[in-house]
Amino acid sequence: MATPEGAASEPELVSIPATPHGLSTPEGAASEPELVSIPATPHGLSTPEGAATPTTGGDGGGGGRSSKGGGGGGGTPGRRVVDGLRGYLEEVGHLTRLDPRDAWLPVTESRGGNARYAAFHSLNAGLGFQALLLPLAFPGLGWSWGVISLTIAYFWQLYTLWILVKLHEAVPGRRYNRYVELAQAAFGEKLGMWLALFPTIYLSAGTATALILVGGETMKLFFQIVCGPLCSPSPITTVEWYLVFTSLAVILSQLPNLNSIAGLSLIGGATAIMYCTMSWVLSVSQPRPATVSYDPVKSASFGTSLFSTLNALGIVAFAFRGHNLALEIQATMPSTFKHPAHVPMWRGTKVAYLLIAMCLFPVAVGGYWAYGNMMPPGGMLAALYAFHSHDMPRGLLAMTCLLVVLNCLSSFQIYSMPVFDSFEAYYTGRTNRPCSPWVRLGFRVFYGFLSLFISVALPFLSSLAGLLGGLTLPVTFAYPCFMWIHVKKPERFSFSWYLNWGLGLLGTAFSLAFSLGGVWSIVSNGMKFKFFKPPN
Repeated sequence: MATPEGAASEPELVSIPATPHGLSTPEGAASEPELVSIPATPHGLSTPEGAATPTTGGDGGGGGRSSKGGGGGGGTPGRRVVDGLRGYLEEVGHLTRLDPRDAWLPVTESRGGNARYAAFHSLNAGLGFQALLLPLAFPGLGWSWGVISLTIAYFWQLYTLWILVKLHEAVPGRRYNRYVELAQAAFGEKLGMWLALFPTIYLSAGTATALILVGGETMKLFFQIVCGPLCSPSPITTVEWYLVFTSLAVILSQLPNLNSIAGLSLIGGATAIMYCTMSWVLSVSQPRPATVSYDPVKSASFGTSLFSTLNALGIVAFAFRGHNLALEIQATMPSTFKHPAHVPMWRGTKVAYLLIAMCLFPVAVGGYWAYGNMMPPGGMLAALYAFHSHDMPRGLLAMTCLLVVLNCLSSFQIYSMPVFDSFEAYYTGRTNRPCSPWVRLGFRVFYGFLSLFISVALPFLSSLAGLLGGLTLPVTFAYPCFMWIHVKKPERFSFSWYLNWGLGLLGTAFSLAFSLGGVWSIVSNGMKFKFFKPPN
């Protein structure tokens, strides 16, 4: 094809404004515009119908006209350059400035993600041990309100997840690869960090600590079931089981980036589905305890009843997690104009959350039907062992415990990855070079055993489901709605404006109320905070 007369044969250089990365611009980051070399595109490259032509500042308005407009193939050389550039971008991808240090960090190191990986990661992040605690909410809510609350919470969090997926690339030329980055873009640099930092840190580091508690105690229970009377009392203490679990988790954490743990996420999601299904199937298939009751728990006063209800709703909110990882998961995918990352991300998350619904609702309803108000504080797994350890084969109980352990090991990896990313981002920002294998190993070993120390120091952490559900609720139910208003700026008093303001304010109010309900539950139950005294 002939080259238009006067057109340059050299690659075009397009100046792209620098885009800040992360919480702050690392030292040594380039402040000058980045030059991207784009091969010259022959005139006449086909353009999808209806695509808008980019505007140019010095074209006298001609560059802003549609390619369908007058001039056809005989436009000016400047017009032909713009048309060719547009076609190239639509074929190749976004003209997005990426900080070169993104290629050194665990979240953005690999951009080979797809819809399958998104489904694996979303399922592993969204379904876990907290599902087994759902029947504890029903004694305070009753049958009707328990199911209604669970249904509303499910669709509410599904809507806010959709918001996060759409906001990942809401600003042209920028990808918000981390939850805190999007919060800063929406609320401002300082306010966004303060609002999002604590709940996301807890949901990453705090969940990893809770996984050590649950995983270690379940490993001990698995050992007792398999070994039976021969190993009573257990020769290994609970703290030693925590150490065993942490050591296995640290070994697995040496996988370098988020895409590299896709196989572990598949194992984690599959085991979660299996033990959730086994827990409610085994429970409803056995005779119910003779003294089972479904009568709402009667309280001495209205205030007591109110706080009990709020604590129950906090347990429901605690069951829905994973939103703090949605942007990180989407960051692992390539994105172009023709194939934006939000399409495979949403396709994968829809599959994952359909499977999550098929697990959460049967566990909640089946567990409450089987045990009623007699549900022990440890949830479904503790109920199976307490009521049916002599009624069913030990192999089934042992298999359920083993599946929980495998799920906890897999979930530890995906929830720890943002923390690893933060460690390495700080290191690369200070040194302007990637982490060596030994530095990366040191960060991950340090983090694993720091989580172990917290687990031993705060062994009651997993009993604070209602309180923790309230404190972290804004990340799932409130912040995404406010982010949509600040970034997308819907028309005032439109349906979208009312919907997001209403859900955001309601989520914030629920967060405060559920936190108070969790504190009341701790006080009324007389929980004793025994530091450095895990169960034997």
